[in-house]
Amino acid sequence: MSKKHLIFIGSTPDDLKNERQELPRIVMEMGHIPVSVDENNTALVNKTIGECDYFISLIAHRYGEAPESEYTQALRCGVPVISLIIDEKARWKGTKKETEPALIRKLNDFKAELRGELSLRRGCSATWLNTAELRQKAQNLLIQAINLDPRPGWIPATQAADPVVANEIARLSSENEDFRRRIKLEGSKILAGVREQIRHTLKVLVLNRVAISFYYTSGENWENTRKFRYLRVFNILAPELALGKNTVEISRFLGNVLNPDLEKTVRKDYPTPSNTIKKIMADFSLLRLVKCTGGDTENGGKDNELWEITEYGKELYAVYRIRQLERTFVKKE
Repeated sequence: MSKKHLIFIGSTPDDLKNERQELPRIVMEMGHIPVSVDENNTALVNKTIGECDYFISLIAHRYGEAPESEYTQALRCGVPVISLIIDEKARWKGTKKETEPALIRKLNDFKAELRGELSLRRGCSATWLNTAELRQKAQNLLIQAINLDPRPGWIPATQAADPVVANEIARLSSENEDFRRRIKLEGSKILAGVREQIRHTLKVLVLNRVAISFYYTSGENWENTRKFRYLRVFNILAPELALGKNTVEISRFLGNVLNPDLEKTVRKDYPTPSNTIKKIMADFSLLRLVKCTGGDTENGGKDNELWEITEYGKELYAVYRIRQLERTFVKKE
């Protein structure tokens, strides 16, 4: 199984550009993953170090607060540290050395801390004279750290599961597929049941009629009583009930739409009998096509119930309308 480690590389950026480029190459040649983050984003740096397996601290003759802060974070997270400190005998440009006494003291203290701390970590520390020696010692120390202080690392997802886990995944996958087949079958049965129920309800609406009378502004009593199929009444009302209508509004709407004598104007308030309207809506409610969502007591009290079409009612109306549209299409052909 090929395990890869995340290896964070920390150093001062200005004086160690060439050397800093060598370390990622070594890490990748060994089959691992080098990691570095913009030091200006402290929160991201700390999070990334905590997720790494090993930490390499590369130090020369410049002091930086970032490398020391990164090193401290690695210790805090329990990440094994490898230090590569330049040898005092190494040839180095004077322009890449600290000149301020205060910074020199901080740099020496940091180097001493690295050596002292890492002496307890089975010697994962070394000095280097040049780039070639840096490459060799970095590789040796990394191999030593991986062997003496093993870390979880990362492995490809295809290699992550052992046979027991793989068998369990296969079993669960088979079980899941079986559940899907059952759900599909049960869903088909449910859908077939809904379709059969819709056919039955449409048949009930076709076979039943209701007598509706009309009251005109010029009249003194109910007249022009006509019988209408429930299906026609529901087909007329369904779009209007999407936003809800009260009993008064339904009576007025049906009075205007179903008026058999267009020469006469129906009256505004209850042009069709309120008891007839309530009977129609009660029957629609029994068929689960509409529902009563309460009344507005300020504008009519018990005669002002608010009626809305149900989801089942919408589905039935859609089926009926599609049949009408298809019938028209067939006739045209």
